[in-house]
Parts: sequence; C-alpha cells; structure tokens
Amino acid sequence: MPLHKKDFFGLRGMSADDIRYILGTAETMKYILNQKDKKTPHLQGKSVIMLFYEQSARAKLAYELAAQYLSANVIDMTNTVHSIEKESLQDIGQLMDQMGADFIILRHSMAGAPRLLASCVEASVINAGDGFNENPGQSLLDLLTIREQKGGFEGLKVAIIGDLLHSRVSKSNIWGLTKLGAEVCVSGPPTLMLPAIENFGVEVYYDAREAVNNADVILTTRMRMEKQDKKSLPSLDEYKRLFRIDENLLRYAKKDAIVMHPGPIQRGIEISSGVIDSKQCIINDQIGNSVAVRMAMFYILSQVGGAFR
Repeated sequence: MPLHKKDFFGLRGMSADDIRYILGTAETMKYILNQKDKKTPHLQGKSVIMLFYEQSARAKLAYELAAQYLSANVIDMTNTVHSIEKESLQDIGQLMDQMGADFIILRHSMAGAPRLLASCVEASVINAGDGFNENPGQSLLDLLTIREQKGGFEGLKVAIIGDLLHSRVSKSNIWGLTKLGAEVCVSGPPTLMLPAIENFGVEVYYDAREAVNNADVILTTRMRMEKQDKKSLPSLDEYKRLFRIDENLLRYAKKDAIVMHPGPIQRGIEISSGVIDSKQCIINDQIGNSVAVRMAMFYILSQVGGAFR
C-alpha cells in the first residue's frame, strides 16, 4: 500500500504507483456499486463535512453518495458558507475539528486552501477543487475512464483542447497522464494557455488540428464564460471555429478516438451536438465513474490514516 499521509491535495506530488493504486481501488468500488446492496460499513461512525465555497452540484453529489454508500454521516455546510465566510478558514477548520469531523471535503476559490486547512486540523482534508490549481477527483475519474476504454496509458496520445488557463482539472490530468506514460498535447488560444506550459512536459500547439492528429483521447475543457474578457477571448464564434470538437476536427484523430468533457457541457460551444450524441463521446461513462473514484479516496484515507500529500 504506497499511500500513507492524511490528506488528498492533488496529483502533482503523487507517483504513478499511487495513481494506479487509487484506480485499482476504484474498480473494486465499482464492483460494489453494481451489487443489489451498494452500502458497505467501511466509514460507519465517521463524519464527512461538505464545505463548498464554490458551487458544483455534480461534484458535491458524487462525494455525498460516496460517503453514504460507505455508511458515513454526511453534513453539508454549503448553504451556510455565506454566513461563515468572514471567519478565517483556520478558525472554521478548528471548529469542525473540535466537533469531531473525520473528513472535510473542501472546494475553494483560493489555490492552496486545502493545504492551509489541513495544517490546522486533525481531520483528513480532500481537495474538491482549489482556485486554478487542481481538481484531482475529476481527474481520477477521467483516468479511470481512459483506462477502461483503452486498457492502459503507455503509448496513448491524449489531446487536451480549450481554456487551459482556467481549467484546474486539466492541470491534474496533465500530471496524472504524463506520470502514467501517455503523450500529452495541448491546444487553445494563446491568451488562455497556461504560463510556462512547456514545463509541464507536454507538446503545445495553437492549431487544434495538429494537437488531435492521430490522437487516441480528446479531452476538452469547459469554457467558463464568467472568467473571460475581450482581451482573452475576442469572439466566442472564433473560439468555436478554431477549438470546438466537431466532426471536422475529429477527422484528424484516430477512428476509435474517444471524446471527454468534465461537465457540465455547453452544447455547441466546447463540443458540437453531433459529436456529443455520437458513440465516440463517453461523458456518461465519466459520470458513471464519479462515485466509485470518491469512494476509493475515502476508503484509502480511512485505511491508512491518510494519503496523497
């Protein structure tokens, strides 16, 4: 068992063996979820607190269901965030610690917030997304889905297309995919590209056709329109013409290439309706893995007293 610390912050500091161990555990959890009785006692008597300073109905639901299937008590503090946001994160954490929290699932607009919280609590902190840093839960379900579809990562060409600047799951995916042996190419508008992206060990193209050429997997990002301005995105029509995943762009990829999106998808913007409705788009498979991956995260933390620093 390679994992041994108490918190889960992201994939950047994890080894390939760590990631494989989580994915293997998630496969076991998928088997459990396919049984008539999905509930297991692994977290019986444990408390899980949901603390989402940023909204994400999908992620929160996945964590809640994962905890409940493992028999934990789940307390959702999301609706009270507006009344406590003037208090420091450290003070909130110590309050939850004194009340006996075992896990805190934190989603926050500040990069590094989970590490800050973890430094002052005994509870295990799981990063559900921090600023523009990482979103490891979404990334792990992407990795599990790719492994199920393609059998592994060695020799795979994976293209990540879109707004990489504001996409924390893209950063997590880059860390995970490169550690597991995939070749990663990225493409997007220059104004929406990560600074020093070359240091991530990826190939950078500003023509999406070059990035998806002969690709096995295409991951596209969600366009967060609230984060855009005219300087970074002069025209949404221009973005769609150059970087939307549509039938014309897919012609450059392998015939059996799969198309993925973290959701919620904006039909016709990141991916055309024709591609969304095709067999190559496996968004539903990603959703199907979301609970199992979170169950694996909870289970591993509960077994070893922590992991993933």
